[in-house]
Amino acid sequence: MEAARDRLVPDVVADGLSVLFCGINPGLMTAATGHHFARPGNRFWPVLHLSGFTPRLMKPSEQGELPSLGLGITNVVARATARADELSAEEYREGGRLLAAKVKRLRPRWLAVVGVTAYRAAFDDRKAVVGPQTRTFGTTRVWVLPNPSGLNAHWTVHSMAEEYGRLRDATA
Repeated sequence: MEAARDRLVPDVVADGLSVLFCGINPGLMTAATGHHFARPGNRFWPVLHLSGFTPRLMKPSEQGELPSLGLGITNVVARATARADELSAEEYREGGRLLAAKVKRLRPRWLAVVGVTAYRAAFDDRKAVVGPQTRTFGTTRVWVLPNPSGLNAHWTVHSMAEEYGRLRDATA
């Protein structure tokens, strides 16, 4: 796993997606496999299904099917680390700048940042909370979602699915 440190993982994107999900940065399992949210304890894929974004529970290795559903995945910071706390404040700020440019280029309807702490750091918005934001990037609206990491014990799979479902309802 340590060999995957600092690797880059390609985005799963297309122009004009309904929702572009944005993680904090790739973990080592993601970097080793090349599949987003690949760590077994990560709840992204089950929550995506339970919230109605996918018709079935998908595996990380099936991420290439997401654009056909109007969905994509990117990250605030591209560099893989074992833990998000290894990222510097400058990496978050630069990641936010690059993300804003990417979103303006790809024009998804929604940017869904999975992690309120990452959103706050990337966009210098200390008061942001989970839910829709007032910030936009061009015509793209922003929604902050709970981080699906297994380390985020404040949110259960079901409470996360409810919040992701609120975004899903907004896309309908």
